[in-house]
Amino acid sequence: NHTFTYTSILKTCFFPLNFSMDNMNNEMLIKQENEVAIIMVPFPAQSHLNQQLQLACIFSSSYDLPVHFIGSATHNHQARVRANGLKPSDIAKIHFHDIPTPDFASPAPDPNAFTKFPSQLLPSYNACTLLRDPISLLLRDISSKSRRVVVVHDVLMSYNVQDVTCLHNAESYIFNCVSVFFMYSSFICVPNGMPIPLDEDLLKKLPKLEPDAPEEINKLVDFQLQFRDIRAGDLYNSNKLLEGTSLDLMEKFASTQNKKQWAIGPIFLAAKIDHVSDKRNKCLDWLDNQPPRSVLYVSFGSSTTFSDKEVMELAMGLERSKQKFVWVLRDGDRGNIFSEEARRFELPDGFEERVEGVGLVVREWAPQLEILAHSSTGGFMSHCGWNSCIECITAGVPMAAWAMHSEQPLNAFFVTEILKTGLLVREWKNHEELVTASAIEEVVRKLMASEEGDEIRKRAEELGAAVRESIEKGGASQLELDSFIAHITR
Repeated sequence: NHTFTYTSILKTCFFPLNFSMDNMNNEMLIKQENEVAIIMVPFPAQSHLNQQLQLACIFSSSYDLPVHFIGSATHNHQARVRANGLKPSDIAKIHFHDIPTPDFASPAPDPNAFTKFPSQLLPSYNACTLLRDPISLLLRDISSKSRRVVVVHDVLMSYNVQDVTCLHNAESYIFNCVSVFFMYSSFICVPNGMPIPLDEDLLKKLPKLEPDAPEEINKLVDFQLQFRDIRAGDLYNSNKLLEGTSLDLMEKFASTQNKKQWAIGPIFLAAKIDHVSDKRNKCLDWLDNQPPRSVLYVSFGSSTTFSDKEVMELAMGLERSKQKFVWVLRDGDRGNIFSEEARRFELPDGFEERVEGVGLVVREWAPQLEILAHSSTGGFMSHCGWNSCIECITAGVPMAAWAMHSEQPLNAFFVTEILKTGLLVREWKNHEELVTASAIEEVVRKLMASEEGDEIRKRAEELGAAVRESIEKGGASQLELDSFIAHITR
């Protein structure tokens, strides 16, 4: 006369008499609702993708929080393929969501363009302004399953995450991928007619920035900035050791808007800088056979495109310097880096044969963190993107600063004039002129083989050691990161 269901059999055979399936379901629901879910929304440019993924891995691996990474399928794949110094096991913990994105053109960069700004990326940037609705749907779904949703987004994705304000259990924070010095100077001082907080001598040297971006990108930035006030606070990939004055001023300004801030950088060290790639890169093998601090690493990031003439001058300058070098020779990214094979640069006849044993040309993606951390690396010729700057500073490597566009001239000024851990390749006021082989030879020799270069290297190494200490347990940056986690899991 009794009908036994599958559930009743489970209750009788596998659980105590006082246990019910309803209790089990309730416990699972309570656990789920107690979780704080973090949603990362990066801007689709390589340096932004890289920093957001590094931070995502810290949240997931170091604090055991569920992390969702949102972007187009193309850019999510790009972030994973180019993961810099991250363990595959850490990346595997991240929940990637491929958001449907309108098709966008992916033109090749123009090597002869009037400015170095990567205008070829504009179609991909514009396509990502159309993701508000799918991101909103995902936010609502995750919100319904979590106690709290914390959106960590790029300032240039502010429009897309605005619906966070409609959710009772959600809040957002901007993760700033640029220096605090640039942020305060350009977004607080200039718009409000305030003086940039530098002494008179430094103000005279401060590069005068004229807009080098097309009007279309300026409109995109202005459009996104309209929605940045929805945030509860800001995260910076920097720390008070490097930018204490700017951070203090920024904090004072933010307090008037009731916004909190945390200086949690450098984020990549907490994400396992000591990790060695599973697939050993040939440039690391080459570095293993070089004397300590003897090699200049030459790389201009993911967005810089050189003309054939510029490549020739750089090649001749490196060869004539007689200094050891690893040169990453790649074209600037397309909007879709997987769409077509990148342009291959021509070098002077016999160049690679003549520099064999002295220099190495690398034409594929290189493991920058591991190169900078290598004991044989003694200098870095860079475009001065903030990602490269913070990696270089933390590794304790002096810089040959060669700014190309956007905020990079201010970063170069910060490294060479404020931190005094680098030399300028050329003054920004001369950025429209060709940098000659003789000028490159001179700065390479000065950085790598002179008493002045040795003094700069010593300062860089001391600063790097102090910055690395700041992310250890009890260090300033680690305490800031712990503070942020305590705040969002309150």
